[in-house]
Amino acid sequence: MKRRTFLAIAPAGAIAAASTAAILTSETPRATDVAFDALPDAGTGGFLNSAEARMVGAAFDRLIPADDLSIGAVEAGCVTFLDRQLAGNWGHATTRYRLGPNEPGTPEQGDQSPFTPRDRYRLGLAAMASRAHTDHGKDFADLPPQTQDRILAAMERGEHGADAKFFFAMLLQNVREGYFADPLYGGNKDMAGWKLVGFPGARYDYRLEIDRPGEDLKLAPISLMDRA
Repeated sequence: MKRRTFLAIAPAGAIAAASTAAILTSETPRATDVAFDALPDAGTGGFLNSAEARMVGAAFDRLIPADDLSIGAVEAGCVTFLDRQLAGNWGHATTRYRLGPNEPGTPEQGDQSPFTPRDRYRLGLAAMASRAHTDHGKDFADLPPQTQDRILAAMERGEHGADAKFFFAMLLQNVREGYFADPLYGGNKDMAGWKLVGFPGARYDYRLEIDRPGEDLKLAPISLMDRA
């Protein structure tokens, strides 16, 4: 680089470095200003039909039921969260290689099948509906909670086959994600999941709290939605 070019850009670099240093040494954490178009795509949903959404809701509310500590999964918006995810890139498995060979993999390798999450949900929910009608003559969502629990427990144990066991694992993982993900994605209504576990959310930094490990900081959670 020529000296003239270096001298021309050096002041700007020095200013940037000084600004960064000021931010890092400030006693007050800087506010995080994020433009709306810079936020992740939350999706719009539209994959689950009404019967499927009702069945998912019934299962989700058995996995994370309402109690005296917090709201249940459905009230927290977990079905909306899942519907948006299934309608988006995750539901279409756009980042996963699926052309085969489709041999069973290790747990570390994850799902090796050609099915997308959308396929898994459509097939899994159809199988749940069929079993509920065959064994109990009702829709899964209309069964008593204890019966719903028995069906879900049998799926978890693999009594209804490997596919049912895999589908139960998806249900459990997705309801957890919906309950604790940023509300931007449709779940975790009023940050109920974060308040339940004391997570302070999408804060810029913790310089003022870093020397207080294990202490209840009593920080109100902040969502990415608050940054738009």
